[in-house]
Amino acid sequence: MSLACTVLGHRYRFSAEGDVLRWHCRRACGSEGQKRYACSGQAARYAAAFDHEDIASLGRRAPYFGLLPLRLWHWARRRGQQATR
Repeated sequence: MSLACTVLGHRYRFSAEGDVLRWHCRRACGSEGQKRYACSGQAARYAAAFDHEDIASLGRRAPYFGLLPLRLWHWARRRGQQATR
């Protein structure tokens, strides 16, 4: 396992190949797996649901104390946009 995965956690990417859901770590640490479903539709649905990165809403859903500076920055930015309207 790479140091980045040890410290920050894995960054899995998901894909469907037929009725098999496959995942692997984007950091190329070697962590991967697969699971077979009853039909290809289920595998594709799960791959689409799991394969996203929710970076855009990080500051709005941030923990209260750990990412307080990020919350304050988003608050100030929203307030500045409202003032210019």
